[in-house]
Amino acid sequence: MASTGSGVRTLHHFIDGKHVAGESGRFGEVYDPSTGQVTAKVPFASTQETRRAIESAARAFPGWAATPPAQRARVMFRFRDLLDAHKSELARIVSAEHGKTLEDAAGSVQRGAEVVEFACGIPQLLKGEFNEQVASSIDSYNMRQPLGVCAGITPFNFPAMVPMWMFPVALACGNTFILKPSEKDPSCGLRLAELLIEAGLPPGVLNVVNGDKEAVDTLLSDPGVAAVSFVGSTPIAEYVYRTATANGKRVQALGGAKNHLVVMPDADMAQVTDALMGSAYGSAGERCMAVSVAVAVGDQTADTLIGRLKPRIESLKIGAYDEDGVEMGPLVTRQHLDKVRAYVDAGVSEGAELVVDGRGHAVAGRNDGFFLGGCLFDRVTPEMSIYKEEIFGPVLSVVRAKDYEAALGLVNDHEFGNGAAIFTRDGDAARDFTSRCQIGMVGVNVPIPVPTAYHSFGGWKRSLFGDHHMHGPEGVRFFTRLKTITARWPSGIRAGADFVIPQLR
Repeated sequence: MASTGSGVRTLHHFIDGKHVAGESGRFGEVYDPSTGQVTAKVPFASTQETRRAIESAARAFPGWAATPPAQRARVMFRFRDLLDAHKSELARIVSAEHGKTLEDAAGSVQRGAEVVEFACGIPQLLKGEFNEQVASSIDSYNMRQPLGVCAGITPFNFPAMVPMWMFPVALACGNTFILKPSEKDPSCGLRLAELLIEAGLPPGVLNVVNGDKEAVDTLLSDPGVAAVSFVGSTPIAEYVYRTATANGKRVQALGGAKNHLVVMPDADMAQVTDALMGSAYGSAGERCMAVSVAVAVGDQTADTLIGRLKPRIESLKIGAYDEDGVEMGPLVTRQHLDKVRAYVDAGVSEGAELVVDGRGHAVAGRNDGFFLGGCLFDRVTPEMSIYKEEIFGPVLSVVRAKDYEAALGLVNDHEFGNGAAIFTRDGDAARDFTSRCQIGMVGVNVPIPVPTAYHSFGGWKRSLFGDHHMHGPEGVRFFTRLKTITARWPSGIRAGADFVIPQLR
C-alpha cells in the first residue's frame, strides 16, 4: 500500500502472494464514514488483471489440492492464531472504513475466526463412506474432492466476517480462491491475505482483486472459475446466480432480507426491548440479519412496545467508532445515507407514523460524517415501501397484527425469507412458529439467529439463490464434489460378460 502526499493511501491487489499495483487507471474512493474524508484510493481491476489472478489461482490449484488435508488444516490453525493476535488491528481496520463500533467490529472478526476453527477439522469433514461387498467381491466408497478455482464476492457490511464465511472452508477443502471485497472497505480483505501467507499458505492459493462490475463479470464468466459465492442485495444476487450458472458455475448467492420479530402478548417486554435495540440499531442496521420489522400481536402489545422503545431510541449514543460508549456509528457512505433518508421520507408520505425521527441527528465535531439517528415507525402496513423493501439502515417498523395467525402470515407472505424470530413464554406458539414459518433461520427469544460456524447460514425464498447455505456442513458440500468408486479386483472376477445392468447378487 502506497501513501500519497495528502495522506490518502493507494491500495493494491494481492496476487501470487504479494501486493500488485492496479494498472487499469480506474480507482474508487474509500471514506472514513465518521468524518466524510477520503482515506484511500482503491484500484478497479480490468478484465486482464482479474484473469491474471484467475491464472495464478489455477497454477496453484494442483499442488494445493494434492496437499494432505491435515497439512491444509495446519495452515488454518496457524491462521486462527494470527487472527487472535491481530484481532484489535483487524477490528480497527473494519471500523475505520465501515464505521461500526470497535466492539461490534471485534465481534465480527471473532465470528469469522470461528469458521476458521471449523475449517481446522477438515480431515474429519472430508471423510467418505465405505461399503464392503455391495455385490460379490465388489466394494463401494465415495470421496469429496475440490472444485478448482473458486471466487467470493463480499459486501461492505462485514469486510472480515463474510469473507471468512467463504475462503477458509474453500481452502481447507483444497480449492484455490479469489476474493473480490467490497470497494467501499477493501483493506481488511488485503490484510487477511497477508496473514494467510504468514500462516504458510502458498502464493496464489488466495488472491484478492479489488474492483467493480468489470471484475465481477470476469469472475462470473471466465471458464477458469468453477464456483462463485456471493453475499449482497437480492437484485445483484439474482444477477450473479443467473450469469454464473449460465456459464456453467456452481453458485451460492445470498440476497436481501426483511427480518421480522413477532412479539406475543405474553413476551417479556424488557427482553423484547433490549433485543430490538441491539438487532435493529446495532451496526446502524447494516446487517443482513438486522431486525427491521417488529410484529406486535394486539394493540396493547404494540402500545407497550412503542412506549418502551421511544425513549431508548432517542437516547442512543451515536458517534465515531473510536469514541467511548458509542452504541451506533455512521452509515458507510454519503450515498447510502441519502438512500436511507429517502426511505424515511417515503414512510412518512405513505402514511406511517414516525414516532422517532433521526434524520436531523448531528454529532458534535463530525458535521461531514455520514450519521443518521435511529428511526421508529408505527402503524406500518404491508403495502408500504418501508415494509416491502430492505432499507439497510437504523429504521425499525412496527406492524400491528390482530392475532398470532395474522403475524405468521406477514412473515410467510414476504418475498424475503432470511431470518425471523418470535418472543414468547408459550412453548406451543414457539414450536408452531418454528415449524410453519417459511424462513431459513429462526430465533426463539433470540433476535439475530445467526447459526454458529458448525451449522450453516442461509435464507429461503428470494434471500438465497442456489442450493447450498454457507459454512458448516453445507459449506463443505458446496466447495467439493462427490465421487463414488465401485471396485472389484482380479481375485473376484469371474469369466463371462454381463449384458444387463449390474445387480446385487
